[in-house]
Amino acid sequence: MTAELKKLFQSLQLRQFAPVYLIDGEESYYLDLVTDFFENKILTPAEKDFNLIVLYGKDAEWSDVVNACRRFPMFAEKQVVILKDAASLKGDSGENKGLNSLISYIDKPSPTTIFLIEHAGKKVDGKTRFSKRIKEKGFCFTSDKIKDDGIPQWIQAFGKEIGFHIGQRESEMLATFLGNDLQRIVNEIEKVRINVPGEKELTQHIIQKYIGISKEYNVFEFPEAITSGDRDKTYRMLAYFLANSKAAPMPLLIGTFYSHFNRLYQANFVRGKTDKEAAAALGVSPYFVKNIVASAQHWPLQKVERCLLLLSKYSTMAVGIKNTASDRELLKEMVGQMLE
Repeated sequence: MTAELKKLFQSLQLRQFAPVYLIDGEESYYLDLVTDFFENKILTPAEKDFNLIVLYGKDAEWSDVVNACRRFPMFAEKQVVILKDAASLKGDSGENKGLNSLISYIDKPSPTTIFLIEHAGKKVDGKTRFSKRIKEKGFCFTSDKIKDDGIPQWIQAFGKEIGFHIGQRESEMLATFLGNDLQRIVNEIEKVRINVPGEKELTQHIIQKYIGISKEYNVFEFPEAITSGDRDKTYRMLAYFLANSKAAPMPLLIGTFYSHFNRLYQANFVRGKTDKEAAAALGVSPYFVKNIVASAQHWPLQKVERCLLLLSKYSTMAVGIKNTASDRELLKEMVGQMLE
């Protein structure tokens, strides 16, 4: 959770309300968290019956929204008005369209109304009069989409927030198989916690049992099989991924291979350090240090460097640059060259 979002929730919990709030952006997970708070945490159940108004931009006129905000609360000090799908709000003709139609209300908001504008899917242009008025009178929060390479870090941070340790390897596994849908990731983690309420750490065994990610044929085991020297396992996994290309697209495999070989490269410079020191340098749990150091002994530094160069080459080819081969052909060729 970002510092800005923490600040928003702290003020809401202290009941320090602004007259108007704008939440926008592409990441729906945080927008849903904020909207849920406005819907369910500000008013009591009895107050909600008369004082919670939810409107949808695709169905409402701007005048409907203003009229709802101007009404007085019933049997309560405040009312909450939520405008969802605000990007579709219908406005006056001419220059004063959509959200700009609300400027007159935002300039003089009702002191008894808490007004939330949910603009999901994209940001509101910060240069518009509407956006500038909101910043002057209320609170703005933008929920940006997290890049794919930032998802493992987000998963670890989420685990820390809820008191459930999720290591680097486990967070990468979840990111690989669940994608960048934060709500889906949260749902899977909460499912695990319901099934094993006494556990304080998400292990690979728990992931395999409750989330369904196979240990035998997961993408992280593949580069480790290659560098461990276990040819039987390597060929077995290669056959699996060649037959099940959707289980691990080539760009994903290359990213996983790069992480592995990058750690092997670094492992050459942590010899003599304690497991804790080496783990910090490699960015992994101390549990994995011995395996990484052991793999590094099978693969000299010169060979690791050659594999990193191969990954750079195949990364370019995997996105179609100077290449017409299929992912299956690229994978078979790349692994063959690594095993030479």
